[in-house]
Amino acid sequence: MNQDVIITCAVTGAGDTTSRSNLVPITPRQIADAAIEAAKAGAAVAHIHVRDPETGQGSRDVGLFEETVQMVRDSGVDVIINLAAGMGGDWVPSEEDPSLPGPGTDMIGPEERLAHVIACKPDICSLDCGTMNFGGNYTYINTAPYLRTMAGIVQKLGVKPELEVFDLGQIRLARNLIDDGLINAPPMFQLCLGIPWGAGADTETMAAMKQALPNDALWAGFGISKMQMPMVAQAVLLGGNVRVGLEDNIYLDRGVLASNGMLVKRAVEIIERLGARVLSAEEARKKIGLK
Repeated sequence: MNQDVIITCAVTGAGDTTSRSNLVPITPRQIADAAIEAAKAGAAVAHIHVRDPETGQGSRDVGLFEETVQMVRDSGVDVIINLAAGMGGDWVPSEEDPSLPGPGTDMIGPEERLAHVIACKPDICSLDCGTMNFGGNYTYINTAPYLRTMAGIVQKLGVKPELEVFDLGQIRLARNLIDDGLINAPPMFQLCLGIPWGAGADTETMAAMKQALPNDALWAGFGISKMQMPMVAQAVLLGGNVRVGLEDNIYLDRGVLASNGMLVKRAVEIIERLGARVLSAEEARKKIGLK
């Protein structure tokens, strides 16, 4: 069991949740305020996507990231900034010719996927460790050479990579990056569970993925939707840290929409009832090894 737990709050994501909850932040001001709210509720880390303020759809606009990050930094609230770096790998095959991209495709190279990380220099950024089928006729593509290039860039920047893994094969790929010296010790993993069509959000799967990690790995795990809070408890019991937030789940209870602060407070309650304590951002920096 982990006695000293880091909470990450993924405050908005890029999925189509804004049509189902008016509490999902959209504008840079709203996203920054959500990160601040989460920090005040007990989250040491804010995992940040940005959205197009006009459409509410996920965006990789560097200016939006810069504006959001600066607002968080200017707030005076201590929170570790973790920027999502997975945008730009969406492939939707054309119905007329499957060899060509169809509507919804957003495919760019590894350097461009990190443009906002280079501009903002956050504490942490995510690295999605492989290619995966999501719901519908949509595949997220991140080839091994792309990932190696991204890992090298992040290492030179001095940004800590959070290795997001959605199945056991992605852990194998991440370990290869570590063996090749592209990830500084200790490596940090995020076990992403319940996303179609990756690893399931259940005890056996989280335990199997945890067992596949390097011995010195710092790790967290989360489940989406109704499995968010059960996976909070499970991660702590297995020795890990936790992630909650509106990227992964929009409800506090059945039919009750949540804010990010509400979800963090619920996670704090679960962690403390298990007999563990929640780390501050300052304590989390020391545990992670951030400067």
